[in-house]
Amino acid sequence: MAEHNETGNKAEAMAAKFLEKKGYEILDQNYTHGKGEIDIVVLKDGWLVFVEVRARSEVAHGFPEQTISKNKASLIIKTAENYIYEHDWHGNVRFDIIAITVGEKFEIMHFEDAFF
Repeated sequence: MAEHNETGNKAEAMAAKFLEKKGYEILDQNYTHGKGEIDIVVLKDGWLVFVEVRARSEVAHGFPEQTISKNKASLIIKTAENYIYEHDWHGNVRFDIIAITVGEKFEIMHFEDAFF
């Protein structure tokens, strides 16, 4: 497995644990539809939340949360629309980012309602 894939898998596992500790219920991980993928789907307080996990070993070229392009956000939204349809969800929806910086200093940040 490529090193970046291994790092991504570890970051997603850390993000899932982080969310569970904050009271989120994990519904799905690595949900795919077509070319899109949603890292984590969670539920909390009546909100269905689609979470994109981003990790970086250094921030010299930007913070993890800054690496989501408009095209990537659009693909996540389209994939989420399919998830909503498949699961017949009629409640509130939100898109969050979990940004993880690993290096000299480990940091995890949760950006709620990051894009739409």
